[in-house]
Amino acid sequence: MSAAELQRAVGEVLIDETTLQRRIATLGDEISNDYTGRDLLLVGVLKGAVFFLADLMRHLTVPCEIDFMAISSYGASTDSSGVVRILKDLDINIEGRDVLVVEDIIDSGLTLSYLMRNLEARGPASLEICALLTKPDRREIDVPVRYVGFEIPNRFVIGYGLDFAERYRNLPYVGVLDPALVPEGS
Repeated sequence: MSAAELQRAVGEVLIDETTLQRRIATLGDEISNDYTGRDLLLVGVLKGAVFFLADLMRHLTVPCEIDFMAISSYGASTDSSGVVRILKDLDINIEGRDVLVVEDIIDSGLTLSYLMRNLEARGPASLEICALLTKPDRREIDVPVRYVGFEIPNRFVIGYGLDFAERYRNLPYVGVLDPALVPEGS
């Protein structure tokens, strides 16, 4: 992708790199304080949360482990279908563990609600959510989120792990996809 293509794709920068990193450091401090002396397991939701999880871990001062899940509810659409499939399950047994699910963005809440029910059934000591971004205007199911990076308007965002057709994840900031490129119904 050329620089010109990239510039055309990003309608505007919503959250710049410095602001992102400052908030992630604050979240790391909050989580470290809350999980002192506990057996923390971070569960990253692939693929979008990889950047956020990596940066968040660098700010944690408590011992932790990581594992990943890949779930799908979108298919070829940009709107959640509500039908969730686990594409990659955890490798670590979470029974009796303090689990913090690390998510890139929460839209409708449908996928995350399913994931939380699935994980709760496995008997963790505690189960909480840390989301970089949340879109309250899109919420269909209320999912309690313990740690929130930013509340954002209902716009199609890319960058910092968030993609459009698997592109733009590598941007160091969160940008709004140019409205001319957003598919109908998004």
